[in-house]
Amino acid sequence: MPRKKTTDTENQAVAAATEVKEKKTAAKKAETAEVKEEVKAAEAKTEEVKEEAPKKAAPKKKAAEKKAETETTVTIQFQGKDIVAAQLVEKAREAFAQANPDVQIATLDVYIKPEEGVAYYAVNGEGSAEDKIEL
Repeated sequence: MPRKKTTDTENQAVAAATEVKEKKTAAKKAETAEVKEEVKAAEAKTEEVKEEAPKKAAPKKKAAEKKAETETTVTIQFQGKDIVAAQLVEKAREAFAQANPDVQIATLDVYIKPEEGVAYYAVNGEGSAEDKIEL
C-alpha cells in the first residue's frame, strides 16, 4: 500500500505532540526526582531527631503506701472467763511442737468448746480427742 504524504501542518502537529509528551515525561521525571529527594531529606531529619532525642527515664513507681495495721484481739467471754484467741493459737502450737518436734506445722485449726472448758486443735488436717488445751 502506498504511503500517504503528510503535509507540513500535520508534521508540525506530530512534532508538537511529541515535544509535549517529551516535556511531560521530563517534568514527571523531575518531579519524581524532587519527591525522592524530599523523602530522603525527611528520612535523614527523622534519623537526626531520633539520635538527638534524649531517652526518657522510666516513670518512677510510687512507693506503696503502707496502711496502718490495726491491732486486733479476739476475746471470748463465757461463764466469767476471758479467752483470748491468739493465746489459744500459741498454746496449741507449743503443745503440738512438744509432742511432735519433727513435724512442721502447715495448717493449724483451733476449735473452742467453752461448754467443755477446752479447745481442740488439728494440725495439717489431723487431730484427735487428745489434742486439746484446757481453758
